[in-house]
Amino acid sequence: MELWNYRPDVYDRGQSLDLVGYHVQATDGKIGSVDEATYEVGESYIIVDTGPWIFGKKVMLPAQVVTRIDPQERNVHVARTKAEIKDAPEFDEGSYKETEYRTRLGDYYGRYGG
Repeated sequence: MELWNYRPDVYDRGQSLDLVGYHVQATDGKIGSVDEATYEVGESYIIVDTGPWIFGKKVMLPAQVVTRIDPQERNVHVARTKAEIKDAPEFDEGSYKETEYRTRLGDYYGRYGG
């Protein structure tokens, strides 16, 4: 599923880049920082700790929404607004690696296109 892969112009599988700790920038401002990131083909995502912005919640973003990674500034840019991210299905620590949760999340983010 394309949604769960990084765009080829954003992340090269040959590079060793750890996004944990990077600031996450929505199209309309900062939303938090990367708490976890994965890089497996077809299963890549970032978990964002939103801090006080959404009352300390975490959100999971499919890798495809990442539009740019800036290692110098330690920023990850995503193609979604703060409201789109806030309204996403709630992050579920216990089931976020399960197919059903990813399908719901994929349906939500897939509505907005890439």
